[in-house]
Amino acid sequence: MKRIALFALTNIAVLVVISIVVRALGLDRWIGAHGVSYTGLLVMSLVIGFSGSLFSLLISKWMAIRAYSIELIKTPGNSTEQWLIQTVREQTEKAGIPMPDVGIYDSPEANAFATGRSRNNALVAVSSGLLHQMRQREVEGVLAHEVAHIANGDMVTMSLLQGVLNTFVIFFSRIIGLLVDSLLQGNRRDDQERSSGTGMGFFIGSMVAQIFLGLLASLVVMAYSRRREFAADAMAARLESRDAMVGALQRLKTIHEGGGVLDDRSASLAAFKISHKYGNWFSSHPPLDDRIRALQEAV
Repeated sequence: MKRIALFALTNIAVLVVISIVVRALGLDRWIGAHGVSYTGLLVMSLVIGFSGSLFSLLISKWMAIRAYSIELIKTPGNSTEQWLIQTVREQTEKAGIPMPDVGIYDSPEANAFATGRSRNNALVAVSSGLLHQMRQREVEGVLAHEVAHIANGDMVTMSLLQGVLNTFVIFFSRIIGLLVDSLLQGNRRDDQERSSGTGMGFFIGSMVAQIFLGLLASLVVMAYSRRREFAADAMAARLESRDAMVGALQRLKTIHEGGGVLDDRSASLAAFKISHKYGNWFSSHPPLDDRIRALQEAV
């Protein structure tokens, strides 16, 4: 219910903010003068903006299982699987969330991720490379980090943020398209063209604007994702121990510095992996050194 309420409030907030900005700038009258319904454009932007991100959230678990050929541990077949299930169960009990599905996927990369549409329908997946390259205590830190992502509701929050930004991108890229079209056509546009609002300038301008605004939106999403990594690390330190989490990150750093393999079969899950190789503004993860330092300096 809390997530549904958050979704509803987010939609309302987006509508209110856009309406205030548009009316304050007098864009609603200007949009109408170009034969485009302001209300229709706003509703279309909202529907398109949220539908993609919410659909991705709903199928995220199903998609991850198929993209990575994850073998879910229904009945533990060996001591490693039994230990994984027991560790995640203990951590989720501490976090106060339901037990997620746990699975293993075949990959030489040392990584893990959490996904799912809600806390009640989540998945924690670890790679075979992680189990082979990390000590048991370090893997426990990694698992705690993924459980923290689920407990913090990061999958849902990231989807809502993406939906909000998508709405703004679509709406304002169309306005920029109308502006470009108006500048190109000038006073030579006849009445029929003016009412259609579908000149070539509109399509080119809106397309270019959508690409540019989309890149800016990606910067915001990735910056937020990096903040959530610090939060997940901190919670993992409470669920397991600071030493376990620091040890896991230090091991990941050693592996990456040695040329560890990066497996990105599903780019949409990158934000929820324990580690990512890139260290720039478009990275979903902060540098490992920064994460280690934050844990070591935490009170």
